[in-house]
Amino acid sequence: MRMFCGAALFGAALMLAATGLARAADLPSSPYYAPPPEPLPPSSIWMGPYLGATIGYEWGTVENSPTRPAGIVGGIEGGYNWQRGSFVLGFEADLQLSGADDTISPFEFSNPWFGTVRGRAGLALNNVLLYGTGGLSYGELRADSFNLTETHTTVGWVAGAGAEVAFNPRWSAKAEWLYLQLSDTTFSVTGTSNGLNANTMRVGVNYHF
Repeated sequence: MRMFCGAALFGAALMLAATGLARAADLPSSPYYAPPPEPLPPSSIWMGPYLGATIGYEWGTVENSPTRPAGIVGGIEGGYNWQRGSFVLGFEADLQLSGADDTISPFEFSNPWFGTVRGRAGLALNNVLLYGTGGLSYGELRADSFNLTETHTTVGWVAGAGAEVAFNPRWSAKAEWLYLQLSDTTFSVTGTSNGLNANTMRVGVNYHF
């Protein structure tokens, strides 16, 4: 009788142990041994339209003239970006008012305004975008001499580079250098052909929609 009771208890213990092991196998793995999370994809803040404003400084030379117009510039810009991984492609247009002028008697040359339409291509490093840009420039070159004023609006080309930093999902700040050229055209007041070659250094902010 005692042997039978002992065997029954031993069998019950084995059944309980097996049941406990089965339940333990069904429990979720320990969090300490969970696989690491998947890395986050690159930021897509650069994707989509944006609108902003810039301010900077312009300095340059006038073809067939010793004048070197220089002054403060500022204006508005807007564009659109496409992003694939770390690569960003887009286009941008801007319109700038300029105080660049210079006088060497008897002539004064100034560049009251200019604009550009450009492509952009760059590399996004998380919240930093490094890019190159180039395209079409257009604007006004003005000549004053002996109380006579003559203006011409011409087109040309522009190229440059810059860096843009996103400091939250909607706002970014940029620093940019552009070299622009406005084609030569004949001025009656100077009796020669004049055009503009200018550098622009500027900073700006953009709002991303």
